[in-house]
Parts: sequence; structure tokens; C-alpha cells
Amino acid sequence: MSKEVSLKTCSSCVMPETHESIVFDACGVCNVCRQVEHKQTLVDWTAKGAEFRELVEQYRGKYDYDCIVPFSGGKDSVYTLYELITKHKLKPLVVSFDHGFLRPNMLANIDRVLKKLGADYIKFRPNWHVVRKLMLETLTRKGDFCWHCHTGIFAYPMQLAVKFKVPFVIWGEPSAEYTSYYTYEDSEEVDERRFNRFVNLGITAEDMAGFLDGTVTMRDLEPFAYPPLKDMMKLGVRSVCLGSYQPWDVKKQVEIIKSELGWNGDQVEGIPGEYSYEKIECMMQGVRDYLKFLKRGYGRTTHLASIDIRNKRMTREEAARLVKEFDGKRPASLDVFLDYIGIDEPEFLRLAMKNVVAPHQPDVAAIPRGPELPDQRLWDRTQPLKKD
Repeated sequence: MSKEVSLKTCSSCVMPETHESIVFDACGVCNVCRQVEHKQTLVDWTAKGAEFRELVEQYRGKYDYDCIVPFSGGKDSVYTLYELITKHKLKPLVVSFDHGFLRPNMLANIDRVLKKLGADYIKFRPNWHVVRKLMLETLTRKGDFCWHCHTGIFAYPMQLAVKFKVPFVIWGEPSAEYTSYYTYEDSEEVDERRFNRFVNLGITAEDMAGFLDGTVTMRDLEPFAYPPLKDMMKLGVRSVCLGSYQPWDVKKQVEIIKSELGWNGDQVEGIPGEYSYEKIECMMQGVRDYLKFLKRGYGRTTHLASIDIRNKRMTREEAARLVKEFDGKRPASLDVFLDYIGIDEPEFLRLAMKNVVAPHQPDVAAIPRGPELPDQRLWDRTQPLKKD
């Protein structure tokens, strides 16, 4: 799937040298594996759990809602909401940023989970005309069309925290589980520093207003902008990950939400069926993972198999076989994506190639096409009205 360039990979997991924030130690082990070792052997999770319970009590019953829970309907946010309601007996305001690509099964999951648990719920979807322009702009500049999703998911719940005067925001897994922007030794607050460090691709909403053609203004881009620091400080907002206070175990948590809430998995392009819980929210996940493969030489299966290796659920040899079988296929959903933003495949590939991370050299001609997802024919493909 690539030319005569062999990427160096971690000697423990199967992550390559092109993974963001990766570093190998003298033994050839990557920093993410070392972080997970630290999580498994050195963190006092009993003390962390007590710290979280104390934190919860600082906010319980003092505002209209005890906390805000940013909510995609995926495995991590569903488990977070489940635990906060059933174990901690909190009254949350559940907030979803709808990026415009929610799949039918995910919409049914969200409805089922909210009915089972009982919680007030707000969903916001930004203007589709604006989103199409944002996708093309960031694909052109960064080889990543998801800027509107990255920024909206993290900025919009914080905006509602300020508007509703609810200063406690609780997310799911910490980034230390998968990258090394933070470690388990850090106090990882989901704040503006983190937002600017790796969420927004180095592009603020103000930057974006200057990049576009004048038809998109800051009024349109407000949902993607982090709230003013003075407003956050005045309210005293705390924004934390539940997984910073308890060991995050995706597979165990998925079994709980399946049995307790009727949450259903789904097929996702480019990953084995046993990972039917992973990234099932988005129609365009296959395109996103394909871009990663083009730019960095690995896909979603590499990421998932590496997690299983770290949790001693898979050998490195088993992981390598899965990666060879599933990573690096051209997704059928790319046809839908190209239709959405109005470019052809050669242009898409040209933009992707501008952002290839050395020493990876993709051989596009050798990449096979993957099968269409069962629900792809159900996806909405409405085009905007043509204006005079």
C-alpha cells in the first residue's frame, strides 16, 4: 500500500513513527505505551476516585444543573452519562453538537439512551452551507476536513456552560489514552489551552473568518469559537475527563451500556467487526481514516489493535495481521463526501498529498476500494439550493 519506505513502529504496539506526538524510547517502545503502563501500575485510582467524588460535591445542587455532559452518542459519552446519573446521582444537562453526519443507528441509540436514563438534552446543528465551506477550506489548508467538528464539539458545550451558568463540564476519556499531548501524570483540563494545543488544527474562528470569501462572518462562526476567557473565569468553569479519575476500559464499558441501555454497535469502514463499538457515530469516519492512511500510513485498525495490545488482549503478531487485512482501503463513503463538498477525487488526492508526513510515501494506485456500508443508501445527500 506504500512505496519502498518501511515505517518504524513501536516495539510493543503497532503504532508507526508518523503518529502525532509519538516518541520511541531506547527500547523502541512508544510514549503512549509507556503512559498506559503508568496508568496500569503507578496511578492510585482509589485516591483519584475519591478526588472526583469531592469535586462532584462542590457543584451538586448549586446550579440549575449539576454539570454539563458533552454527548455524541458514542461509547465514551454514553458511558460517562450512564455513570454520572446512576452512580453519582447527578442532574446533567446533556449537550450534543451535531456535525451533520450522524448515522441512523446512532440517532436511534441517542433516543434510546436518553429515554432510559432521563436527562434534559440540547442538540445544536450548525448551518450546512457554512459547514460545507469549512470542510473544503480545512481540507485545502490542513488535509483535514473536520475542523467544524473538532471545534464545535469542544467549544459549543463550553458556550452553554457560560450561557446556562453551569460551571462544571464532564467529558469521557482523557487524550493521554491515545496521544502524548498530555500524560497520566498531568492534570488534563479540557480547557482553552488544550483546545488551541491540538483540537482546532491551529486555526481559530477568527482566522477562519479571514480565510473565507466574505460570505461567512464571525456571526456564522460563533458556534466554533471558545468562550471569552473573562467569562469562563468569572463563572469559575472546571472542565475535566471522567477517565482522569478512573481507569478507562472501553471494552468493559461497552458491555455495560449494551446490557443496561440497549446501546447498539455498527459496522464502520476499514475496521474489523469485533470493533463494532468504535467511531460508529459518523458517516464520514471512513473518509477521515482514509485521509490518515494517505498522510501517515496507518488507519483505524492500527490504533484499535494497539489499544488491545496495551491491555494485553492481543499479541503484536495478531495485531499485524489485522492491520494488513483492514487498514488502507479507499472507502465507498468518499463518493458521498466528494458530492457534499463539490470536488472530484483527483483534487481530493492532491490536497491529501500536500500533507503527507515523512517518511511515509503513499502509493495511491495500489489502494483497493472497500465495500459500501449497509446504511450508506439511507444517508441524506440533499444539495443546497442554487442561488442567483
